[in-house]
Amino acid sequence: MDNKDKERNKQEIIDEDLYEEFDDEELYELVEAERQKVLLKEKSKKDQKPKRPFPKWAFWLIAFAMFFNIFALFPQVFSIPAIEFLKTSAILSTSEIVQQQKKAVVVIETENSKGTGFAISADGKILTNYHVIEDKNAITVAFPDDGLFQAEVIETYPTIDLAMIEVDGKNLPYLSLAGHPDFESGEAISFIGNPLKFNGIANEGEIIGYTKLASWNEEVLMIEAPVYRGNSGSPILNQDGEVIGIIFATLNHDTYGRVGLFVPISLYYQYSSD
Repeated sequence: MDNKDKERNKQEIIDEDLYEEFDDEELYELVEAERQKVLLKEKSKKDQKPKRPFPKWAFWLIAFAMFFNIFALFPQVFSIPAIEFLKTSAILSTSEIVQQQKKAVVVIETENSKGTGFAISADGKILTNYHVIEDKNAITVAFPDDGLFQAEVIETYPTIDLAMIEVDGKNLPYLSLAGHPDFESGEAISFIGNPLKFNGIANEGEIIGYTKLASWNEEVLMIEAPVYRGNSGSPILNQDGEVIGIIFATLNHDTYGRVGLFVPISLYYQYSSD
């Protein structure tokens, strides 16, 4: 293997488990660093202002308000990637369209893993990644409003990391699939999934372009977006709310840094019709 081949393989190490870039200890250190910045900033402000007597009633009023708003304030205080994507989700989730889309995005739990999927029909057909359900004996699907179901695998497409599972349901919420969309660099997209320990997180990003992985026969697409562990199987949505792809991995790219990868919906059509 020459240097060019080694460099190519280095660029194409994908992470199908979508592990976040920091562990619990690193996350604590980031949060603590931001907390210290906030404390220093507040102390600086306080030193610059003349001291005045502070009435006790005002103190208790502020304490009461902070107690009930701590979770709303948290994202503003700790400005780090793992917090920022929650803040973005909260903003996007005020949209009625996003609220409706969320109803069709499910949590998929197996014996030892958690991922995302989404319904594509009212009778319970669900698309997800193959690696989410691979070799699993029991698959539980949770709809946000419709509860828990046991699922069965009905189709698998390992070469493009997709699988179709099915639950016994009626009149379930579902997402519409796009036809055969064209993709443009810089195109805005959104996606919904269950990253880290959270469920129903909406986020946004933009398409970078196609890439060819050494271990794949087909081209996939890269996105600049906050993709984390648990986003496997998340639907990529265009501005019309149609599914144009499915997230399956992340990639450390030499040019673009850490990017998300998704399978274009056209590949699902191609492989499911064979």
